[in-house]
Amino acid sequence: MLRYLLLTCLALGGCQSAPKVPAQVGPRPFYLVDDMSPGPLKDRLEQCRTGPFYRSDFVFGHRGAPLQFPEHTQEAYQAGAVMGAGTLECDVTFTKDKELVCRHSQCDLATTTNVLLIPDLAAKCSVPFTPANGDQPAQAQCCTSDFTLAEFKRLKGKMDGFNPRAQTPAQYLLGSPGWRTDLYSQTGTLTTLKDSIALFKKLGVKQTPELKAPMVRMPFNGMTQQAYAQKLIDTFVDAGIDPKDVFPQSFNLEDIRYWLKAAPAFGKQGVFLDERDEQPGFDPMNAASWQPSMAELKAEGVNILAPPLWMLVTLDENGQIVPSAYAKAAKAAGLDIITWSFERSGPLAGGGGWYYQSIAKAIHKDGDRMTLLDVLARQVGVRAIFSDWPGTVTYYANCMGLD
Repeated sequence: MLRYLLLTCLALGGCQSAPKVPAQVGPRPFYLVDDMSPGPLKDRLEQCRTGPFYRSDFVFGHRGAPLQFPEHTQEAYQAGAVMGAGTLECDVTFTKDKELVCRHSQCDLATTTNVLLIPDLAAKCSVPFTPANGDQPAQAQCCTSDFTLAEFKRLKGKMDGFNPRAQTPAQYLLGSPGWRTDLYSQTGTLTTLKDSIALFKKLGVKQTPELKAPMVRMPFNGMTQQAYAQKLIDTFVDAGIDPKDVFPQSFNLEDIRYWLKAAPAFGKQGVFLDERDEQPGFDPMNAASWQPSMAELKAEGVNILAPPLWMLVTLDENGQIVPSAYAKAAKAAGLDIITWSFERSGPLAGGGGWYYQSIAKAIHKDGDRMTLLDVLARQVGVRAIFSDWPGTVTYYANCMGLD
């Protein structure tokens, strides 16, 4: 076969691979490598300091680049592409007039946009702003389904967060975590699914839309869950996007099943976001606690599984990070793995929080992220990693020769 390919290339005048797209990873990965404990992995990563750095399909931009840019904004998406993400994500929900837009949650507008500062729009929120009173925190809930598309486009994205002690809407918006920044929140251009598709195509990246769970009763104004799932696919078809460049996601297994049946070219690349850990008795080291099983998922046509970081790793008897039984079973069943979300947490001193819960005893400082990243890539064998700061994973992927 290799001889045949070589002869064919020669006959055609030579075969060339697609040119690599340069990436700028910024200073963060260098900071993390410097913070690592001495050892072979640190030595290898230090040898890559001069680059060059290129875009990688191993890197998924989680909501763009929300460690520093407001999530699901054009600015965050552009930053993710610049830092080497080969795939970018639009979390998909819908407006009052059933238009698809990019938001992590249908009802997060009060904490991720300036909606409370626009009086005529704030008045339409499902739960109007209520100031803090004693032990009762300040409250507000504003949903995309509260507004038409035209109204949605009047909003500006900001870093996700709120001040629970706020007495005014302006104070409510001042809640960004200290380890993020509002430096790039001055523009915050929101986007629709259709516009994100056009932007991602222009940027030359693949696309991973996530169908978010509705927070309103379905059917919504006549739109059923299946119609919602189909509308997502239709938007890509209408834009002429090749299905091989699209990875539709959902936490709802029924959505994956629907795509496999109704749009198999897209469905076979469907990403099942695994929340089986919410089932009573779930244990990533006990296969009997996973329902459905890995083999059953594969038999249904699911090809890509996407669990959170912590479900894929555990500690061995020496306290070293190693693949979990869950990770081994997924690979044994023939499932590809895409995991989330790298650098979603703040500083890791003290165990790292939710994303690191299964390996907390081995997490002591920020540089330990790179050790986990190496285990996920080389021992678990993940296909890709969602990252809130794609440049870090790009640095690692380029250094290790991952496309």
